Amino acid sequence: MKVVVFGMNHRTAPVEIRERFAVPDAGSVLRKLSDRPEIGEAVLISTCNRVELVVTTANPDAVQHVLLEFFARELASETLPARASLREMTYLHHGREAVEHVFRVASAVDSMVVGEPQILGQVKDAYRAAVEAASCGAVLSRLFQRAFATAKRVKSETGIAERPVSVARVAVQLAKQIFETLESKSALLVGAGDMIEAALVALDDHGLGSRRVVNRTPAHAEALARRFGGTAHGLDELDLLLPETDVVLACVGGSGPILTRERVEASLRRRQGRPLFLIDIGVPRNIDPGVHEIDSAYLYDLDDLQEVADSNEEERRREVRRAEQIIVEEREHFEGWLVALQAVPTIRDLTQRAETIRRGEVDRFAGRLGLDDPRRELLEQMTRSIVNKLLHAPISRLRDETDREVGLIRLEEARVLFGLDALPAGRDESAVPQALGDDDEPETVD
Repeated sequence: MKVVVFGMNHRTAPVEIRERFAVPDAGSVLRKLSDRPEIGEAVLISTCNRVELVVTTANPDAVQHVLLEFFARELASETLPARASLREMTYLHHGREAVEHVFRVASAVDSMVVGEPQILGQVKDAYRAAVEAASCGAVLSRLFQRAFATAKRVKSETGIAERPVSVARVAVQLAKQIFETLESKSALLVGAGDMIEAALVALDDHGLGSRRVVNRTPAHAEALARRFGGTAHGLDELDLLLPETDVVLACVGGSGPILTRERVEASLRRRQGRPLFLIDIGVPRNIDPGVHEIDSAYLYDLDDLQEVADSNEEERRREVRRAEQIIVEEREHFEGWLVALQAVPTIRDLTQRAETIRRGEVDRFAGRLGLDDPRRELLEQMTRSIVNKLLHAPISRLRDETDREVGLIRLEEARVLFGLDALPAGRDESAVPQALGDDDEPETVD
């Protein structure tokens, strides 16, 4: 089985395309995908900045068409514009590139803002959803556990996370650049999830004057607002709150814009020319893109934040290089485990081939020699000992080299040398050697 990643992210597709592929229920999607005969295991990562399918397959060359078709038919909430080509906005990684990509995503090296802390939690949520949907087996469980371990190493061994900058923090940084100071400003936060919480932390750091949290569930808004000295409100209060707001950050679930152009225009008339700064970090978008065209309204979405994120990238470049080395090391460890996993059927077939030959020869000669039961048992012990000693060296070599790049080559050579691919159907599967240790079982999520 090979690992394959197929998806789109903030580098390959604009937000107006990405939002059409946001997945609210990963379980149902994963069950449909894992029912496909070409797919072994599957995990779906769906965040503000990426939608990716991580799968295992026996035929990575043919699976691209399957995943592209699945993307278009099962994930798209709307028909794409005529000018948009899904194939051009997606990418495919397989083998070591796919493994490194998953590790880079979990470690926040592939994020819009390098080092953002939210992505690891989102990847863990994606893994849990796949486990609950029974679409994640031994290979992807091991892959994602190694990804979590890699992210932990990157955080502790590099400086990427010393001053973590999330998308929400970039949004607040941009607001501070526009208003110079936030001490006398009022912020309205639409939503009560992780992104809004991160924004409140950043606003607190910059000394914001007042903050109000609006959410569909007032209890959630109240719990968050209480922690940060703000006030909680329901969505039905938006029209009353907007005229008294300087900064709006929106990230709440929904099928369409909550802040329409008409609603923003009405609030600006009551503000008597005072500017309104809006940042939309929701996918699908929470603010009507037409707000861009209104005088005194300054709207930024996720793609606009990329410019601010880029300014932070230079100072992180050295730490990213250190993180990439960790990712390569962890990828090599995972590849070693994967080769060891692939060694199991080869070792099993080799021992079974030898046992079949040994048993057949014992039966043939025991009859010719007219051996009684005690002598036949001696012949069994002698021939079994000979076979075990002959196989000891090649099996030990196969096990020892599974953690090296040459391991796969050795496995192929062994199958050809001993004619293992020509074995008849219906072989005895009872004698399976223990090629992996107990510590190779998938761990649990932190």
